[in-house]
Amino acid sequence: MKDLSLDAIDFALLELLQGDSSVSNLELAGRVNISPATCLRRVKRLWDTGMIERELAILNPERLAQVIGHGMEAVVEVSLDRQGNQEQEAFEARVVADDAVQQCYRVSPGPDFVLVVYARDMQDYLALAQRLFTSDANVRNVKAFFSLRRAKFRPRLALPRRDG
Repeated sequence: MKDLSLDAIDFALLELLQGDSSVSNLELAGRVNISPATCLRRVKRLWDTGMIERELAILNPERLAQVIGHGMEAVVEVSLDRQGNQEQEAFEARVVADDAVQQCYRVSPGPDFVLVVYARDMQDYLALAQRLFTSDANVRNVKAFFSLRRAKFRPRLALPRRDG
């Protein structure tokens, strides 16, 4: 198993990469006061140990809406009739395979799942609801909350601060 211990420099690198993973190795090294070779080695170790899962581009929904339309984002609570592990795994597998589902959380207490979904319009959402919820005899209750405005979206973890 790979070494999973992290020091202040590792946390600083992770913090910077969460903010902008496109920053060059040279700039990243300068920001944490280490050599570029050391920085490259440390970042590779963070990838190899699974601390960094993947990189992605976060699209600007307002700018993209000018081209494709606004669409709809909804937070959906789903309660299952039977909450056994097999039933939860079956539901989870079906929803995570659907491209309209952006996030899926198994939660407790309250509903069994909370989903963040995206649909082009209400007709698209209704098709999604039919596909994922209505057609499943084990879905007891669905409660959807439609987003009017996104005030914050910051997919990052709080990390220990670097000393000094």
